[in-house]
Amino acid sequence: MKKITAIIKPFKLEDVREELSKVGVKGITVTEVKGFGRQKGHTELYRGAEYVIDFLPKVKLEAVVIESQVEECIEAITNAARTGKIGDGKIFVETVERAVRIRTGEENDQAL
Repeated sequence: MKKITAIIKPFKLEDVREELSKVGVKGITVTEVKGFGRQKGHTELYRGAEYVIDFLPKVKLEAVVIESQVEECIEAITNAARTGKIGDGKIFVETVERAVRIRTGEENDQAL
C-alpha cells in the first residue's frame, strides 16, 4: 500500500476529487494548510499599507491506495490540479506498512 499526499491550490480540490473517484479511490482526507515553495508568497495592499503574505493557503489531500493504483492516481491529480502557473503544488508517495479498519478489524488492502 502507498500513501499519496498532494499539496494543491484550494480551488482545484473538487476537480481532483472527481478525477480520483474515476480511478477508483474510495476515500481521501483533506486538510486546509498554509505554506510556500518557490512561489514565496506575495505582497498585498490593505488600507494603504503594504504587507507581505509569507504563507499561502493550500489544501493537503491524502489517500492510501494499493500499489497498482499509484500511477493512475498521480496522473489524475496532476491533470486535475495543473494550472501551468507557479504554485500548482507537489505530490509525495510513501509506503504504508499496515492499515486497520477500526470498526471491523480488517487489515491492509481489505481495510481500504
